[in-house]
Amino acid sequence: MNIDMQYVTEKLVEILKTPSPTGNTKDAINFTKKEFDSLGIENYITNKGALVATIKGVIDEEHRTLSAHVDTLGAMVKEIKENGRLKLTQLGGYTWNSIEGEYCTIETSSDKKYSGTIITVKASSHVHGGEAKSLERNESTMEVRLDEKVKNKEDVEKLGIEVGDFVYFDPRTTVTESGFVKSRHLDDKAGIASILGIAKYLVDNNVTPKYTTNFFISNYEEVGHGASASIPEKTFEFIAIDMAAPGDGQTSDEFSVTICAKDSSGPYDYELKNKLVKIAKNNNINYKIDIYPFYGSDASAAMRAGWEFKHGLIGPGVDASHSHERTHKEAIENTIKLGIKYLID
Repeated sequence: MNIDMQYVTEKLVEILKTPSPTGNTKDAINFTKKEFDSLGIENYITNKGALVATIKGVIDEEHRTLSAHVDTLGAMVKEIKENGRLKLTQLGGYTWNSIEGEYCTIETSSDKKYSGTIITVKASSHVHGGEAKSLERNESTMEVRLDEKVKNKEDVEKLGIEVGDFVYFDPRTTVTESGFVKSRHLDDKAGIASILGIAKYLVDNNVTPKYTTNFFISNYEEVGHGASASIPEKTFEFIAIDMAAPGDGQTSDEFSVTICAKDSSGPYDYELKNKLVKIAKNNNINYKIDIYPFYGSDASAAMRAGWEFKHGLIGPGVDASHSHERTHKEAIENTIKLGIKYLID
């Protein structure tokens, strides 16, 4: 099976560099829509702002749906402080220390953009001594230092910055010669790239999936309700393609596709999990089976919303999830291969 990994990697880098924090994902949705359009795949944007693309299968009475989410971690302006710095509120779950020192962009409601850096309120060792090291990192001790000549709250307001404006973290995307992809927001833009790779393979090779296949690109997964609505009604199997999480006590790694048996929402469908494992084994696809204690997906969001279908979760291993993330192109390629074999099985 020849996967166009040059295309997949190029599109992954492009979408990683397209800001899309939860609640402000229009540019990334439009980017993905453009890719489906270029592949000649019918698609539409839902009222909630998600994207659904469809390839008709041999059987149209029942559908399979694969999902990935385009929304990422980020922040919003919680308060404009009297000293001209910005206090943040989180979008998604991450530790505050993981964004310390990060460059960021503030986008106003009038589409103006300003750069800044996320630092602590006692960042200078020469001024604060040991406190700079021991200070707890939390919402009250972290702030954005704007790259503008501002001395007070009024100066910031004159720039057009308001409470509720979105804050993007610099992804710092790098692809190494050894095949690693280092970037923020691989969760879940590696999943988006996997879906584009699957779709391109089907189109380029004139492969018709067994069942009509929907690609559901959700936009609110990081806050728990991404795939809670607008899933095509004929769906009988739903698989979320989302990052796997390597670490202590886990089987996942950065080179395999992981088939998730259980996360914090409970076990995934047993029969579907076994089917995916069988496909991987029969096709010599490098895979792992894992369980995640602090994890939820679009598939689990769909279950909570009351959808009735078999649900599964697969994805490439992403090290240091919700922090300084890294994966390898092999993990994405294995995810694509499993997705293709599943759809034509």
